[in-house]
Amino acid sequence: MTKKEIEKNYKKLLDQKLNLDLTRGQPSKEQLKLSEPMDQILKNKFNFDGEDLRNYGLIKGLDSTRKLGAILLGINYKNVIANGTSSLNLTSMVIQALFFKGINGEAWKHYKKISFLCPVPGYDRHFSLLEMMGINMINVPLKGDGPDMDYAEKLVKKDKSIKGIICVPKHSNPTGETYSLKVLERLARLPKKASKDFMIFYDNAYCVHDFKKSKKLGNIFNFCKKSNTSNNIVMFASTSKITFAGAGISFLAASEKTLSNFLSFYQNTRVGSDKINQAKHSKFLKDKKSLEKHMDKHSLVLSKKFEIVEKYLSKLPSDMANWTKPTGGYFVSFNSKPGKAKKIYKLCENAGLKLTPVGATFPYGKDPKNQNLRISPTKISNLELKKAMEVFITSVMLAG
Repeated sequence: MTKKEIEKNYKKLLDQKLNLDLTRGQPSKEQLKLSEPMDQILKNKFNFDGEDLRNYGLIKGLDSTRKLGAILLGINYKNVIANGTSSLNLTSMVIQALFFKGINGEAWKHYKKISFLCPVPGYDRHFSLLEMMGINMINVPLKGDGPDMDYAEKLVKKDKSIKGIICVPKHSNPTGETYSLKVLERLARLPKKASKDFMIFYDNAYCVHDFKKSKKLGNIFNFCKKSNTSNNIVMFASTSKITFAGAGISFLAASEKTLSNFLSFYQNTRVGSDKINQAKHSKFLKDKKSLEKHMDKHSLVLSKKFEIVEKYLSKLPSDMANWTKPTGGYFVSFNSKPGKAKKIYKLCENAGLKLTPVGATFPYGKDPKNQNLRISPTKISNLELKKAMEVFITSVMLAG
């Protein structure tokens, strides 16, 4: 296609005055409908697990709901807390506990500087949370099977201000990669090379979100036990993209000691948990088989959307860009030629397509190569997605 033809196509798109949005990895209405039967599942019966669901109490959550979290995180349910609707909120509470009380050593408020390792490209909300809390962020490149562990180990050995790493180990946001067993083993050993109160923040947000045959994620907690670092990891998951995104359940899992220390802080911020919502989830997703059956329905919806994205991206010249081909999760990570991402973003914006801002997948919003764009195809209809991808590839070709 000649430049003149590309410009003509782009002009046609401008004339359509589109309003399309690929900014956030949200479930579609079709996906949200899958969980609607859960809404009336209690039938006004509020005694569950021997508890009155309507009253205060159970900071750890219902046992049956903690068992659901145990399935997601691969750990004994006694090591799991079920509370709140957002794993991001639980992440922020753990950081606060580390700052004000200390969970595995000195309270972080006594240190002059706290730094975190941040695998990139990564989850923008992780980075904005850390930045808001004044934590210094250090980029660690992802290599397709997890972070560059040689680099991570080198950094923690020389810089004792590094107190943690925050990561999404399966279908990573936005690259879609799943950490290898070798990476997990080295990640579990990382606290041994770092300061004694180093913490691994392990956000397993997409642990059951496959839409194609996917690489299995190993159990990092078993590696931590072998390395005697089980007190140095906190794991997170939620049902945000399993049931209702705005009314799900979040989970936190850790060793008995770490959990006890965290609860001594957390119980001062809560008077219990939302047991009504937890009971609904426990009846709806009553066992592993029920969960798998439900996620199969999600995968049917999602697979079609990612097929559309790949169909359009494959029309681009091979020397113009590269992108990921995920088997699960909610994103495609797209790399243009260096220096072109902001131009592509602006062309898309002018044509009525909203994208996550350039740099959002890096700490401080700074993509050093100005080339990464995150595509979030899940929320909009397939018809809208096709038009959005037409705008996107036209903008890429025009910028290139």
